[in-house]
Amino acid sequence: MIVGKDLVAASATPLILGILSEGESYGYAIIKRVAELSGGELQWTDGMLYPVLHRLERNGFVKAVWGRSEAGRRRKYYRLTDTGEAELASQRRQWQVVDSTLRRTLLRSFQLVLQGG
Repeated sequence: MIVGKDLVAASATPLILGILSEGESYGYAIIKRVAELSGGELQWTDGMLYPVLHRLERNGFVKAVWGRSEAGRRRKYYRLTDTGEAELASQRRQWQVVDSTLRRTLLRSFQLVLQGG
């Protein structure tokens, strides 16, 4: 299934914050984690991820520090801040509202079909 660009864009912030709530990470690992969590349905690119990470950093939701990989290469690591944790909680509540609303519309459609209407 192809997930539309609008939905991918809308879900990027909560997904990144959720992944960083698991612990510090870097760009490529975040992209791989999204693919893993979505069963391969979401395939992010660097060009999609880094603008969101930079916005989250500007907003104080994540903090970035330069470090070294096991192989000695420089790498920017991102971690969730306290403000980011609060934002993640808010984003989760918002997505729960959207999800429950969508489920109600599907349930209502199903009930109408059962009633023959």
